[in-house]
Amino acid sequence: MSADTKTPLDHVNTTLNQLKEMRHYAKNYVEQLTGQWLLFDGELKKLKQAQRIEELMVRQGELYEALDKEIAELEELATSLQPAPEDAAAQ
Repeated sequence: MSADTKTPLDHVNTTLNQLKEMRHYAKNYVEQLTGQWLLFDGELKKLKQAQRIEELMVRQGELYEALDKEIAELEELATSLQPAPEDAAAQ
């Protein structure tokens, strides 16, 4: 299927799949960063680096939440773009 023949639903589903992949990686990165934070919290504070890492963790968490929100909205849009059952049977 070329880009010219894709339906709006196809485009939404492609974007949805990409966002879900981004969310998966974002979650993994948040977990890794949190693990590192817990291991080195005391040392980072001594080196006056804790605040900077904490800010990165907050931003990463915000990205993860924004991805979740956008995914939910696109899933609703994809549902609304689904052909009616009688339309699908006619094809």
